[in-house]
Amino acid sequence: MGLCAMLVCPTVPCAQDRQVAAVVTAKTRMAPAMKPAAADGPAEVPARGHVGSATCSECHAAEAAAWNKSQHRHAMQVADAESVLGDFHNATFAYAGTTSTFSLRGGRYFVRTDGADGKLADYEVRYTFGVAPLQQYLIAMPGGRLQALSIAWDTRTKAQGGQRWFHLYPKQAIKAGDPLHWTGVDQNWNFMCAECHSTDLRKNFDAARDRFDTQWSEIDVACEACHGPGAAHVAWARAKSAGKPAGADNGLALALTERKGVTWAIDAATGTARRSVARRTSKEIQMCARCHARSSRLSDDYVFGAPLLDSHRLADLDPGLYWTDGQMRDEVYNLGPFLQSRMQAKGVTCSDCHDPHTQALRFPGNAICTQCHLASKYDAVAHTHHAAGSAGSGCPQCHMPTTTYMQVDPRHDHSFRVPRPDLSVTLGVPNACNSCHTKQTPRWAADALIKWTGKTPVGFQDFATAFHDGETGAPGARAALAKLIDDPAQPAIVRASAIDRLARWLTPSSLGSVTNALADPDPSVRLAAVGAIGGNTDVATRVRWLPSLLADPVLSVRIEVARALAGEAEAALPAASSGELKKALGEYIAVQDYNADRPEGHANLANLYAARGDPERAAAEYRKAIGIDPTFVAAYVNLADLDRAMGSEDEAIAVLERGLKRAPRAAALHYALALAYVRGKRNIDALGELAEAARLAPDSARYAYVYAVALNDAGRVPEALKVLRTALQRQPYDRDLLFGLAIYSAQANDRKTALGYLATLRELEPDNRGYAELAARLGAAGK
Repeated sequence: MGLCAMLVCPTVPCAQDRQVAAVVTAKTRMAPAMKPAAADGPAEVPARGHVGSATCSECHAAEAAAWNKSQHRHAMQVADAESVLGDFHNATFAYAGTTSTFSLRGGRYFVRTDGADGKLADYEVRYTFGVAPLQQYLIAMPGGRLQALSIAWDTRTKAQGGQRWFHLYPKQAIKAGDPLHWTGVDQNWNFMCAECHSTDLRKNFDAARDRFDTQWSEIDVACEACHGPGAAHVAWARAKSAGKPAGADNGLALALTERKGVTWAIDAATGTARRSVARRTSKEIQMCARCHARSSRLSDDYVFGAPLLDSHRLADLDPGLYWTDGQMRDEVYNLGPFLQSRMQAKGVTCSDCHDPHTQALRFPGNAICTQCHLASKYDAVAHTHHAAGSAGSGCPQCHMPTTTYMQVDPRHDHSFRVPRPDLSVTLGVPNACNSCHTKQTPRWAADALIKWTGKTPVGFQDFATAFHDGETGAPGARAALAKLIDDPAQPAIVRASAIDRLARWLTPSSLGSVTNALADPDPSVRLAAVGAIGGNTDVATRVRWLPSLLADPVLSVRIEVARALAGEAEAALPAASSGELKKALGEYIAVQDYNADRPEGHANLANLYAARGDPERAAAEYRKAIGIDPTFVAAYVNLADLDRAMGSEDEAIAVLERGLKRAPRAAALHYALALAYVRGKRNIDALGELAEAARLAPDSARYAYVYAVALNDAGRVPEALKVLRTALQRQPYDRDLLFGLAIYSAQANDRKTALGYLATLRELEPDNRGYAELAARLGAAGK
């Protein structure tokens, strides 16, 4: 698999998830008539049965009027006097040694700023992007590209700190050549942003010509972005109006009827409402999730009503994206938090709280919550423990704490959780209490909750400790994760995320939970199980368990199976599976070709070709990845490894050295170069590179362990022990670190200390006979 996994949306801020209840400050107006595309930019081209919002408004005037004031309506607009909110009256902004100037000339908007070559030049703003609490600006570049300027306008009022230019990366000093620079690959609108700000977006990247022909049916998020193509519905409506046979089917591509006829009745005993009819589908949630989720797009062929994993790859509750208790950490939007919530489990959908046409809350303040939670019980001081009307008495303050993204955009966590300062004490996760009481400690907050309720609070999300133990490899982690995976009452995203964490700790005894998950009704769980088996088991295990899923009904699952079986496992497949694998591999390749504008797409192809024994094609794809993003570390590392395998160690070193010139702080490149030096007997040089890798990535137990081995081999045993002990403070259950400390302590005649490390290893891996035998030998030697 190499260093590059399946493409997932990079961690780059975009303007797709503004606060939906914020006031739209641009002048409202009906959607503009179709305009010709810029000479080298996207085009507005109705297709695939789309009729446009103007046609919809002929019958749905009230809905159109509501939508016309919404952020969806203003998600993207042609830059003009009505849409542009920023100060273009020769305003300036200084950042990283560059002063940018914003100007207006003859009704056209320009910014003079540093381009891809680092030199100042004038660029015309073609489109606005978003409205509140910030607005970004899109600039047309060669090859049909639109690039999002990293200097944005703060649309909040002056009293709120707004009405100013600001940079999205204020502390990073981003310069030309960095993928996060506004001209870089990670600020490309066509890939990063476009799908969620326009209707029926087709990326249309032509790799052979290295250009986009991106098209939309409407520039903004209009009616058919959610309801699907309207031609059949319009035909039905007109036939019915004319008295002609219209049929029972109203022609809608997606019937959003999950709330139709549903009521919520509050149970007096619990104070909480129950849905009158259980929700059996998730059509509305899946529809909203296209844009309100951390995901990557697999193709332009989205089908309304089909499983989202047929066209997108969704992120699980991954480390780095989420805290171990499931709170959002990076920019993950709303789906992941919501899927782990009790609300989702009880049948709540997005439009139970949000008006789908205005995106505003259906009721103000706590009234949105007391639709389903008895006000006399929950909107009361006895429950909130804060004075009525104070900030702390608001339901969202405690149960939907915010995290600020893009510098000015606080977003509520939609996991609707019970505040758990006790987990802040034990696991270091944030909590709602200390987000307000910043001068107090988590221990203070935890004690306050116990004083109020007489007990430590327990929430619906109860996986934090298991996830933490899985991430650190703590004793009991396998059993705790397997318990989550086997529990059908756990949300699917939790079970999938537990599989992700169990993957690197798989043993014969824990494999059963993962193989059982291959038959789970939820495709996200099946996908996680395939990934765990494909990346962490031998060929025989993969061939035994995975071929049946080559015919899975969901694209994401099929292509993950194809990736897992490609290469060595192919020869062992039963004949009946060969044709299915060929088809699934074709789908996998098509997904990577669709994302050929990204380095990840080419690296994934390279990994596939390398696994299948085609090093020349693999090398060509790695080079294409580097050509798109010269700082893409994984491609350098894997290309160098490929060169080494082909017998060209000198070329491998040259590749790594070129990579370090573009990404000098990439620990993986220093580490790979060190290994190349070791193979070339350049041990002194290798030690220097290993030291640098360990310094740059202090959380990498692997880098520290190999560095310590090299120090020990150089006769620098005390230094080796120091490196291992320091790393162990960060990774207390890492098997390599513990083993190294046991061995080197024994060599230093410190058998007691060595036996202590071995005792920890035996607790972590009770089935490992090697640890027990080594402990027995050390114990006998000490008598």
